[in-house]
Amino acid sequence: MMLKMIQTELSGPLNGTVHIPGAKNSSLAILAAACLADDIVKLEGIPTIEDVRVIADISRDIGMGFRQEKGQVIIDPRWIHSATIDPGKASNYRASYYFAGALLAKFGKVTIGFPGGDDFHARPIDQHMKAFRALGAEIQLFNDYYIVEASVLRGATIYFDTITSGATINAMLAAVRAQGVTRLHNAAMDPEVVDTAAFLNLLGARIFGAGTDSIRIEGVPYLNGGAYSIIPDRLIAGAFLMAAGLRGGRITVKDVIPEHMGTCLAKLEEVGLQVECGENHITAYGTGRLRATRVRTGMYPGFATDLQQPMTALLLNAGGKSIVTDRIYPKRFAHVPQLRRLGAEIELRKESAFITGGRPLQGGWVHATDVRAGTCLIMAGLTAEGRTNITGIEHIERGYEDVIGSFKSIGAKLSMVEMDREEAYPYVSKSAHQ
Repeated sequence: MMLKMIQTELSGPLNGTVHIPGAKNSSLAILAAACLADDIVKLEGIPTIEDVRVIADISRDIGMGFRQEKGQVIIDPRWIHSATIDPGKASNYRASYYFAGALLAKFGKVTIGFPGGDDFHARPIDQHMKAFRALGAEIQLFNDYYIVEASVLRGATIYFDTITSGATINAMLAAVRAQGVTRLHNAAMDPEVVDTAAFLNLLGARIFGAGTDSIRIEGVPYLNGGAYSIIPDRLIAGAFLMAAGLRGGRITVKDVIPEHMGTCLAKLEEVGLQVECGENHITAYGTGRLRATRVRTGMYPGFATDLQQPMTALLLNAGGKSIVTDRIYPKRFAHVPQLRRLGAEIELRKESAFITGGRPLQGGWVHATDVRAGTCLIMAGLTAEGRTNITGIEHIERGYEDVIGSFKSIGAKLSMVEMDREEAYPYVSKSAHQ
């Protein structure tokens, strides 16, 4: 059996243009939200990634039409006949929980497996459950699945105990066709929340205040079909802009919304990159000298937790001491032992990584445990002497449409290769368990 992996080599300054696809996190929510419609929905900007392929499978299982045609995904929810989601498929990606909120009002009962995807040890769905119960649902928990059931959903006032984008969106989905008015307090303000609300409002929902910490949803009895374009992926855009600083290059990301990236761009300028923004593009210039800094993740509009891993790869090239703190997902540091295998000097203390930058990296075998960790390891591999072999690329493919082509387009030296699994096992086993 063959093992697929990404192989990188030391690259010079990265220069060029990258077109940014639709946002993964918006796409996963909006594809599930389309279940709420009573007519055909056409979506543009949906990326061709593994998570979307899983949604296509789930859609076919429950009777929802799902086809891709001329750059569009066309959803037909009129013939959905089931609200039972295969636990195995639900566990393949984290955002499967959106099907619970989207199908509950139509069917009154949803059976679904627990969410999977990236494992950061602490991705609870208790706030989702809290919202469903507040709207009148009962929940039964089993080993690998749960059942959400409600004969009638009624509007409620919900105070989230912590800011969570996923639960905010799921509560909106469940409340859109509930009877009466629902108010969400301490709601997430992410662009992906606003995007989902804008999509639902296009179909006839009445959602007010998305993008603030208080959202009001007036329930409606039905939703129309319609056509909608997904916002660009600010997280992929941020990672490519960071890549401009690895060796003093110049990278332009196109089809972006600069207003969604304010905190990221401010931090890039703080570490020594120059940034220029247009109406729908951003260019980052690496000056060749990077400054050490401190990064703390926060819920939007703070510095995104999804960008702390690629930011760590960038800071390995900044002389001095940098500190990256992630209180959103304090366990999201599986990339650190992998970077140490390449010679990085990083110390972990609780929710912080202490980085001594400017140390030369040497190629080796590393393993990606999630999408953003994979981006981080690719960036580190491009600055390491010799060859770096990255396994676990199925995680990278969950979030990137064509990671090889995108990095090659800016001059990176990398390729997809295959190796006999038995031959690779000694290296893979060691890296995957460190």
